[in-house]
Amino acid sequence: MGVMDGGHLEDEGALLDEIGALLAEPAHEGNPLRPFLQRLHDLHRRQSERLLRLVRISDGYHGMARDDSDALADRIEREVRRLQKLARISDLYQRELREQSEAMRDASLKDPLTGLGNRRYLMQRLDEEAARALRTQRPLCIAILDVDEFKRVNDEHGHDIGDRALCGIAEVFDDVLRDYDIVGRWGGEEFLILLPDTTLDSGMRIAERIRAQIAGLRIEDDRQASNQPVRLTASMGLSVYEREKPVAATIARADDALLSAKRAGRNCCRAG
Repeated sequence: MGVMDGGHLEDEGALLDEIGALLAEPAHEGNPLRPFLQRLHDLHRRQSERLLRLVRISDGYHGMARDDSDALADRIEREVRRLQKLARISDLYQRELREQSEAMRDASLKDPLTGLGNRRYLMQRLDEEAARALRTQRPLCIAILDVDEFKRVNDEHGHDIGDRALCGIAEVFDDVLRDYDIVGRWGGEEFLILLPDTTLDSGMRIAERIRAQIAGLRIEDDRQASNQPVRLTASMGLSVYEREKPVAATIARADDALLSAKRAGRNCCRAG
């Protein structure tokens, strides 16, 4: 007997009821087949009732399974949405972390007063530019600039005026230097300038333009009774990188040239 669904079992139950009613009629009381048919009828009814119970139990389990499946699908969908939200938060956090890291790195390489690169930045760029000069066999000119008598400016006018003077010099660099030139604050009132692909003669012309513009700066000091602007001059020493020697030797020669410019009366450029 095949497995039947609930509707088939209910139809079979109605048929058994009809057979039972026939067996109960007095007209069949003496029929010799009646006891056997009655036993068969009773056995079939019990099996039918058992199958009906099993079908109902099965339907119940299927209903529970569907409910569980739907609930599981809902949970999975909610978990997927939660993970997507966490992924977006993580991406945002990682982006902010990268931006903060880049900002901190930039800050660690920048002079906070002038906005130019600091000594650490210049040391990195020195190595890079020296390596590039070796690789390309192109000249690299290095210049050191020192503001003349800067201590007097600070002593007579105050550090605020001194700071404004240094920022004014930074603006001169921005105006004169080329896009690929590199400049930074070497320390105090000293600045280091890297001039890639530049011979000593070309470097001297650039240095003279810088020196002249600094000499033309006027830093207003409202606290002075005479209301006279503060004037500045600067001295510069230049040298060209020699490939067979360390870059520190080139800086030392530029520093010696700067000392020579100071001894020559300041406000001039010398090559070493």
